[in-house]
Amino acid sequence: MKLIIEKDYKGISKRAAKEILKIINNKENSILGLATGSSPIGLYEELIKLNKENVVDFSKVTTINLDEYIGISSNHPQSYRYFMNNTLFNHINIDKKNTYVPNGNAEDMKVECIGYDKNIRDLGGIDVQLLGIGGNGHIAFNEPDEELILGTHVTGLTESTIKANSRFFDSVDEVPKNAITMGLGEIMKAKSIILIASGEGKAEAIAKLFSGKITTKSPATLLAVHNDVTVIIDEQAASLLNK
Repeated sequence: MKLIIEKDYKGISKRAAKEILKIINNKENSILGLATGSSPIGLYEELIKLNKENVVDFSKVTTINLDEYIGISSNHPQSYRYFMNNTLFNHINIDKKNTYVPNGNAEDMKVECIGYDKNIRDLGGIDVQLLGIGGNGHIAFNEPDEELILGTHVTGLTESTIKANSRFFDSVDEVPKNAITMGLGEIMKAKSIILIASGEGKAEAIAKLFSGKITTKSPATLLAVHNDVTVIIDEQAASLLNK
């Protein structure tokens, strides 16, 4: 894994934007795997700026998101489809027909999961997958467990993840308890991976990522066996490295 330590969150966002810019400039019809949450917001702001300055063109780009809550509509302010539209897609020259987010209200979730993975294969695979990391080491909604699922699947959220995500809702009771998420197998098939993390709250998870050990109790540690991972963090998230 390649480790890049920036001074702060702004530095992370700018550096990650440059990495993604390289990929799109090398392949105009790139397949980008995208993430939600607070970590990528600054990155998306940078990409919007670059698009408006005609530095990057999204007209032929396809995006595939990692996950979605189950039980809330796509136009709900806290759905990940709404987040992506509002935070990125509405502000760049991308064809929304080429933006994919799992359907958290599908009639048959098993069919939705199988179809989501098939769509990734039919598109030719993900060129770069953007990831955040939870304080407990989860990536997407792949939570610490005895076993991890390879393909896209329905999962329950841990209390720590529900609590962490409650900051986006009026109360913790409103946070959905289940989600549909891309599995570790699909994530690991991406040709390259960029993981971003900021703040002391991510320091322990980052330390485990670089511990030289792999455990399903910290799902992100599986990234250590991927052959092209770039980890971009700030000084606070790096504070427990080499200790």
